[in-house]
Amino acid sequence: MPDLSDLSFALPESGLITPAMLALALILDWVIGDMRWFHKIVPHPVVLIGNLIKVLEKKLNRESRSGNARIVRGLLVTMFVVGLSGLCGGLIHYGLAMLPYGWLAEIFLIATLLAGRSLFTHVGAVAKGLATGGLKGGREAVSHIVGRDPNSLDEYGVARSAIESLAENYADGVVAPAFWYLVFGLPGILGYKAVNTLDSMIGYRNKRYKDFGMAAAKLDDVANWIPARLSGLILTVGAFAAPKANPFRAIKIIVGFAGKHASPNAGWPEGAMAGALDFALGGPRKYPGGISEAAWIGSGRARLKDKDIRSAQWLYAAANLVQLILVGGLVIGWALQG
Repeated sequence: MPDLSDLSFALPESGLITPAMLALALILDWVIGDMRWFHKIVPHPVVLIGNLIKVLEKKLNRESRSGNARIVRGLLVTMFVVGLSGLCGGLIHYGLAMLPYGWLAEIFLIATLLAGRSLFTHVGAVAKGLATGGLKGGREAVSHIVGRDPNSLDEYGVARSAIESLAENYADGVVAPAFWYLVFGLPGILGYKAVNTLDSMIGYRNKRYKDFGMAAAKLDDVANWIPARLSGLILTVGAFAAPKANPFRAIKIIVGFAGKHASPNAGWPEGAMAGALDFALGGPRKYPGGISEAAWIGSGRARLKDKDIRSAQWLYAAANLVQLILVGGLVIGWALQG
């Protein structure tokens, strides 16, 4: 049994400590949620990263510059922000490692960079909004978690949007941060959050960002390639425990539909969710910049309601439990080896 007082270690050299810290952070995330009150006092790391991106984008992404010049500047910004975030992660880790119980602060920081509980809560708010406030309530709630125009959505579209967000954000809000923490420790998870924030802010194909944000978008695709596929598999395993879910149908839809998604990654968790619950997700959607003729993912019902969001939440919760068990398995495996 490892002595917890000796956790002033150097990550990621210790094979046992890294997954142990992650397991505790995954649990803590579900206990504390997004802690908005705390981040009113102490800025969230993602907010700090976002502020840096805003400053650099405003200064370097000028319309007067050529497309190639904006591509180069976007690449430099991406490299700088990701590199700086990873460096800060390393410095924070080694600073905390010098404190007797600095590992507790690191677990807390990891938990704030995971979105397990907050995603569950926000998606649940959409179900509640539809159930108690009708279409207006659903649109208001879903506007906080999707980028598309909520006023263009009917009741079914609101429900589908919430479930799609739950599936896709499980990959990049829970699985991917955990994966990169396991691989590179605190520098890995902070570096990944920088990649994801860059993509969410400048990784668009519109006139302003298609050149400047190209590097950020491509890097996000690379960083999420393995986590997206892991998330699809974990959701499939979770379907064994979730009510009304079918893991074998999830596999079928992943195989048949994941490649039809416009994103090289999002089709995996979305396909698993749609298949397990016999839904049809995706389809044409309206964004502030226009209409996206997206493919349908799944062959089930597309007319989804608030109760279907609740079913998706059950599957999501089961997947989070499966993920925790997998990480716990790593802890046990390394402990037995030691």
